Amino acid sequence: MVDVGNLTVGVLGGTGAQGKGLAIRWAQAGLRVLLGSRSADRAEQVAQEVAEAGGGSVKGCDNAQCASEADVALVALPWEAHAETLRGLRAELSGKIVIDCVNPLGFDSKGPYALEVEEGSAAQQAEALLPDSRVTAAFHHVSAVTLADTSVPHVDLDVLVLGDDREATDLVRALADVIPGVRGIYGGRLRNAHQVEALTANVIAINRRYKAHAGIRVTDV
Repeated sequence: MVDVGNLTVGVLGGTGAQGKGLAIRWAQAGLRVLLGSRSADRAEQVAQEVAEAGGGSVKGCDNAQCASEADVALVALPWEAHAETLRGLRAELSGKIVIDCVNPLGFDSKGPYALEVEEGSAAQQAEALLPDSRVTAAFHHVSAVTLADTSVPHVDLDVLVLGDDREATDLVRALADVIPGVRGIYGGRLRNAHQVEALTANVIAINRRYKAHAGIRVTDV
């Protein structure tokens, strides 16, 4: 098992629900967490909320400082800001493991659906924009509501981790494993990220129909 206890995890777009929820759980696990945002003031405000909910060391800053100071960075940006933000952080993220959890989705009267991405997926777009980084994809199907609810001690979830770098995917799996109840499961090469991102539309549809916070479990592993 990879030791992640001494890592500083940066969450780009950390003021959003998904990034904030993961930050709470990682702070609970004793990791040092940086929350990045376009607004440093907003990031610091949310960091205080995360610290109150999860305890631990949490700091808010702008996205550039977050990327620069983090050992590993989670991309939890809105899809609309994905390319522009990462394009501006290439230097700060050089040589680092980057975890992309962005789901390019659209919504209409029929519900959620996967958007077409020129590069194939959000993760592959990140790989193209960050050629000096070690890009992985993970944490697509986590329930932000469940993560933020600290009265839920165990999160019933498997996290599919994709990437072409074995060391990087092992580390990301370990970051999933520090959350009680969660398992990080290797899910294939980065080129397979599209269907994992797209599956989020199905999970959202399930949650709406059954009024649940559903996740994914992999059997016989």
